[in-house]
Amino acid sequence: MSSAPTIANPRDSYKRNAASRSNFELYGWVFMRASGAVLLVLIFGHLFVNLMVGEGVNAIDFAFVGGKWTSLFWRLWDLLMLWLAMTHGTNGVRTIINDYAERPAVRLTLKLSLYVAFVLVTVLGTLVIFTFTPCPAGAPADLLPSICTA
Repeated sequence: MSSAPTIANPRDSYKRNAASRSNFELYGWVFMRASGAVLLVLIFGHLFVNLMVGEGVNAIDFAFVGGKWTSLFWRLWDLLMLWLAMTHGTNGVRTIINDYAERPAVRLTLKLSLYVAFVLVTVLGTLVIFTFTPCPAGAPADLLPSICTA
């Protein structure tokens, strides 16, 4: 049977571990604030263009995305949004795991699962953005963006 984790006396002076002398947590904290501000602009810009401009939500279909992703600007916009959102979210969940997972084996398992999910979603999302074809061969003409009829 395992023993309960020990809690330091709150009146004891802080003792820094030799292994934690880096500023990684400080940089993570600063990154969360900066990426959060940039994500606000990216997400609200994305929502405005997709939902408010033109015909609104009724216009969102394969042709809309295909037409939008013919522009390198929108591919880079969505790529930056994906990378920042995934890194921001992964860093936040990593912090939660560090705060609440008390046993080292549980912490390691949760972090490995988190990092595997991060890599999978980021790599697959990046591949979709860069390999997307707005005019696939054999697709019905009424589903394709107007650029494909030329």
